[in-house]
Amino acid sequence: MAIIKLYGSKHATCTRRVATILHELKVPFELVEVDLMAGEHKFPAYLEKQPFGQIPYIEDEGFILYETRAICRYIAAKYPASGLIPTEPKANAIFEQAAAAEITNFDPSASKLVFETVLKPIFYKTAADAAVVEAQLAILEKKLDAYDVILSKHRYIAGESLTLADLFHIPYAPLLAAGGSDIMTQKPNVAKWYKELIARPSWLAYEGGVTTTTSY
Repeated sequence: MAIIKLYGSKHATCTRRVATILHELKVPFELVEVDLMAGEHKFPAYLEKQPFGQIPYIEDEGFILYETRAICRYIAAKYPASGLIPTEPKANAIFEQAAAAEITNFDPSASKLVFETVLKPIFYKTAADAAVVEAQLAILEKKLDAYDVILSKHRYIAGESLTLADLFHIPYAPLLAAGGSDIMTQKPNVAKWYKELIARPSWLAYEGGVTTTTSY
């Protein structure tokens, strides 16, 4: 049986998010490295599979899928026993609510902060824009106030069980610390939740970069 092929870059945030979900579910996969520095993601052969020229995408026995969160949902749906996507209607609605909160309330500021404080210095040899950092930290702090209220009521953001909505927050949440911010540990309930997420074996497995994983 063919294993899933993950086309991406081993150090890229979205590639690692997909790999984390694959590891969480113990799904074997092959990483097919895409050379971003050479612009391979803009080559015609790549654009045939991913018309936006972004990473990653997967190939599962001929089935092609791109967009990180869609890929993660597909994988979790193939393995429903994991519970990463609840199926009971009300639980599923709360899950979708939590997933929407991640992409609309957490990701915009977190991703901008990671770009400014981590990616710009490494890849563009440019210092972070202090004004952008200050503004985005202020926005994110207010968002995390709401997270702290949510997490005061239950262990995870969609209830008492881990879901994709929690895992979607990595890798950006840990990278905020790499950029010099302790914002994820300032609020007690957020800190407890965050520390549990980054201690998961699925996250720790790829600290040195995503690699092909065929056994667990």
